[in-house]
Amino acid sequence: MVTEKQNLDRQGSSPEGSSKRLPRLLIAASGTGGHLFPAIALAEQLPDYQIEWLGVPNRLEKQLVPSQYPLNTIALSGFQQRFGLGTLRIFGRFAGAILACRKLLKEGKFNGVFTTGGYIAAPAIIAARSLGLPAILHESNALPGKVTRWLSPWCSIVAVGFEVTAKYLPRAKTIYTGTPVRSQFLQPQKLDLPIPENVPLIVVFGGSQGAVAVNKMVRESAPAWFDAGAWIVHQTGDNDPDAASLQHPQYIQVPFYDNMAGLLQRANLAISRAGAGSVTELTVTGTPAILIPYPFAAEDHQFFNASVFKEAGAGLVFRQSELTSEILSEQVITWLKSPEKLQTMADAAANLAVIDSAKKLGNLVRQLLEN
Repeated sequence: MVTEKQNLDRQGSSPEGSSKRLPRLLIAASGTGGHLFPAIALAEQLPDYQIEWLGVPNRLEKQLVPSQYPLNTIALSGFQQRFGLGTLRIFGRFAGAILACRKLLKEGKFNGVFTTGGYIAAPAIIAARSLGLPAILHESNALPGKVTRWLSPWCSIVAVGFEVTAKYLPRAKTIYTGTPVRSQFLQPQKLDLPIPENVPLIVVFGGSQGAVAVNKMVRESAPAWFDAGAWIVHQTGDNDPDAASLQHPQYIQVPFYDNMAGLLQRANLAISRAGAGSVTELTVTGTPAILIPYPFAAEDHQFFNASVFKEAGAGLVFRQSELTSEILSEQVITWLKSPEKLQTMADAAANLAVIDSAKKLGNLVRQLLEN
């Protein structure tokens, strides 16, 4: 059931001087930046559309969406692995979510649904198709998630962030569009950090989930990198009890940093997890990287993302269980001593980028909703 809607003015149904009703699009995207940022980038390509959002309570969309679009929320959670009473409750809630989505789509007279996957996508896709409305799904990961694999045949079309993804969706109509990034990644950004212009810069980021092990290896490796003249900007996340344990003039530690676009544009090398959003941002900024996939990611999907990056010659991939601070330190030192190698990898990363991904998705939505 729709439990909440931000009270934003939906504006008129047509622009001044026109009787034509503006197309109405429901975007179902929830939970993480990896799901939300591509959807927001798509929405920015449709300024003439009336857009509303579908999410769940108390997730990231509550912070990012309401100032821009009306937000509808439904009570929904992921499916449990083992069958039990909890599973029955989830199925009951899921059925209610489908009915709520149908009601929202009918009463709002929406023309279609766009979603970026995850469990919020399931009721939105099923409700839309049951009403004969187009459903467009964007899958950003190289290995598509379960909801995408299950429901892709129901979708009007599935846009994929990596070309390899299509082979995992044999019954779906797919199109390669890349994954949209935040608009600031498409323009040069200035840094407000005191980093000298001509020093090599290593940027380390992994978010708050599961990056503690990487942070520890980086801190142990850092002294050798300092001796080689490198500076480090280390985004440690908010879950590392030892985040402030390293102090050095060439080391800047922050829990999070808003201007990641500017940071990656300036970086000579990144050390990162391998979420689809992170890998896409690295390609757009042309930043070579050492990728360390989060070992507990669903179906090991980060490893598949990282493999695409590695196979293109844009960097290396290490399993966290196989990586030591000694290996990490030596690999970075080798690259710092070979700026030509770093530039070759930077070019390979940039060759993976689809700079106009948001525009491609916008055009796709228009084709399906307006024809």
